[in-house]
Amino acid sequence: MAIVNPSREEMGKILKKAKRIAVVGLSDNPERTSYSIAEAMQQAGYEIIPVNPMVDEVFGVKAVDSLKDIKGHVDIVNIFRRSENLPEHAKEFVEIDADVFWAQLGVENEEAYQFLKDRGYTVIMNRCIKVEHSLTR
Repeated sequence: MAIVNPSREEMGKILKKAKRIAVVGLSDNPERTSYSIAEAMQQAGYEIIPVNPMVDEVFGVKAVDSLKDIKGHVDIVNIFRRSENLPEHAKEFVEIDADVFWAQLGVENEEAYQFLKDRGYTVIMNRCIKVEHSLTR
């Protein structure tokens, strides 16, 4: 099955509604793409939750080791990891019952996509959240 993303209009609605974004693989290195994109989203008014066992904090926010360590509801899980890691993150995503699974530009996995679609979740893959945000304002 091919990966089919929501329309740009739908992505705009998702981004307007969302408040909390858990960023899996968020680096504390300002040179990394995950850092600059999460920083832009934070500046746009979103609460960013860093999910990375290798860092202590990003933007002054304490990082958590996994999605399961987050208290409260998560609107979007934005993934900055290799495509082959998506199935494990998809399983964790289902455990915390977040709203939208969003794999960053260049990241997609059909197994993870099908797993989440079969359970009724909104899935976006191979799209940059910052680009979509800037296009849908």
